[in-house]
Amino acid sequence: MSQIAKTPDGVVEVHRYRTAERLNHWVVAVSFVLLVLSGLAIYHPAFFFLGGLFGGGQNVRAIHPWFGVVLCVSFLGMFFRFWKANLINRNDLVWMSSPAAVLSDHEETLPEIGKYNGGQKGIFWSMTILLIALLCTGLIIWDQYFAAYTTIDAKRVAVLGHSFAGIAIICVWIIHVYAAIWVRGTMQAMTKGTVTGGWAWKHHRRWLRDLAGGKPSA
Repeated sequence: MSQIAKTPDGVVEVHRYRTAERLNHWVVAVSFVLLVLSGLAIYHPAFFFLGGLFGGGQNVRAIHPWFGVVLCVSFLGMFFRFWKANLINRNDLVWMSSPAAVLSDHEETLPEIGKYNGGQKGIFWSMTILLIALLCTGLIIWDQYFAAYTTIDAKRVAVLGHSFAGIAIICVWIIHVYAAIWVRGTMQAMTKGTVTGGWAWKHHRRWLRDLAGGKPSA
């Protein structure tokens, strides 16, 4: 399938994500939201009411870790698909050090960017690191299966670490969602799998040049 094509009404469309990649992303997104809602219900009395979404406190305690397992497994699929495309290079460092140009919609003054910009790569690696932290600390406090292998002191430290990692990853997720909505045309990539040629030229010019030159998309 051609990665750059023109629609019947003359709009240039660039293929960005395959169906399997989009499905993988939405499984990650849904499991993340469920994990956050159930986690908040456990985290603080102010959020106890969220437990009603899952049938009450006991159900929340039982199902929350499994949401985490689904999230980690599905994210692993994304990681192996996209980690090479998210390696940070010199152009990304220039992009990240020039927030004024990015926020003022003058990315043409910056070095050309590949499939992902420095901000997207930062989100990717932040999510990766924080999910590893959540998985490790979560296993330590998952008493149903691992109570006999950890100490009380280890659980106390793990609960604290799990809470900090949870707050941090929620903040990263908010930034990710806001950026996807703020940059007009981005959401189409994860709904239809395509972006317009104008969007690709404006935000990811090096990636578009590579596709036009016959290089397959990462």
